[in-house]
Amino acid sequence: MSSKLKRKDIIKEFENGKLSITKVLRLLNNQQTTYNNLALKTKEEPPNTSEKKIKKIKDRLEGLIGLRKIKNLVEELEAFVKIQQKRNNLNLATEPLVMHMVFKGNPGTGKTTVARIFGELFKELGLLSKGHLKEVERADLVGEYIGHTAKKTREVIDEALGGILFIDEAYSLARGGIRDFGKESIDALVKGMEDNRDDLVVILAGYPEEMEYFLQTNPGLSSRFPIKVDFEDYTIEELIEIAELMLREREYKLSKAAKNKLYRLLDKKRELSGPQQGNARTVRNLIEEAIRTQAIRLVKNKKILKEDLMTIQPEDFK
Repeated sequence: MSSKLKRKDIIKEFENGKLSITKVLRLLNNQQTTYNNLALKTKEEPPNTSEKKIKKIKDRLEGLIGLRKIKNLVEELEAFVKIQQKRNNLNLATEPLVMHMVFKGNPGTGKTTVARIFGELFKELGLLSKGHLKEVERADLVGEYIGHTAKKTREVIDEALGGILFIDEAYSLARGGIRDFGKESIDALVKGMEDNRDDLVVILAGYPEEMEYFLQTNPGLSSRFPIKVDFEDYTIEELIEIAELMLREREYKLSKAAKNKLYRLLDKKRELSGPQQGNARTVRNLIEEAIRTQAIRLVKNKKILKEDLMTIQPEDFK
């Protein structure tokens, strides 16, 4: 009897007395495993072009400052997917590939950037057909009247199919109380995950404490997101590296005095406002403001050297 029979055909064969209950259970179990295992969509060995693309994607991730835990996770996921593919090709039992994730971290710690890289990587590994990132928040999912929320959530899921649905500040879906439509969105999201498990990855993201409470109060939801990733705050030294990288990409650089001033600015912001005001987003804002200030400082000069155009000085940081 072929293991490729559809579920309804298997049940019909059982009702007609052509299959034993043991055989039925085995066929249904094999069918479910195949349905859950995204890696089974790929060939035994990815083409050389895919391997080159995978290396290029991983090199981009490796080029990001910090994020060591996330880089290690990528190695684990890649190895896991490839081994499951090889086991399947040798008709060995395979583990379901459930890649739904929770990203916990303050703003500016790299959550969205990593999610985008994951989408591209999962496409090359054969887990997703498109690999794009669909980024949404509560307003994109929750409607204003009964039935509206489920419709909005389904539409968002349809747009995310083949890629990653990234829900920022996901805990806000459960903040409105018993009459809020956020619960309806969560229910529609869970159904969409089940219906499209072979070509959709969902990532819930937000502040660490709020996300932890959200998952604790929704234990059924937590179990559907087996991969939990903590995005640590950058150290001041790492933020300086990020600043120098941002400037280098724009063909600017910091003078030694400017570097020292930026260090003091970042340290002060973190001391006064906490990590959420001292991460990569803050660095980007400071750098962009410094470039504008440098332009105002230089534009009135009669003679401007190339070195002047490239160098950010301490007075360019306000």
